Amino acid sequence: MAQRVVVTLTDDIEGGEAAETVRFGLDGKWYEIDLNETNAAELRKALAPYMEAGRKKSGGEKPRKAFQHTAVDPDPAAVRAWAQSNKMEVPARGRIPKRIYDAFHEAN
Repeated sequence: MAQRVVVTLTDDIEGGEAAETVRFGLDGKWYEIDLNETNAAELRKALAPYMEAGRKKSGGEKPRKAFQHTAVDPDPAAVRAWAQSNKMEVPARGRIPKRIYDAFHEAN
């Protein structure tokens, strides 16, 4: 059986259906707001004088990545078993803390 998931954006100012998600930043913080076409145009119009007078920062803000294990990392089941055999607290399921991986690498 096939399923179809439909995501509908709702305008964060007026309610109703939104046309797009607008992302903007101020004071080092980034915001996203779902807006219909009219509200998106009004926001851009309101910010335009400040954007024109300001300096564009090259590169923009890059989202920080969560800790990622590399291809050389051992099998999580092996790390979990090693941690349990060494009397370390490790969750039975889910993400294994970085400190456990670090201890495993140090011991092996």
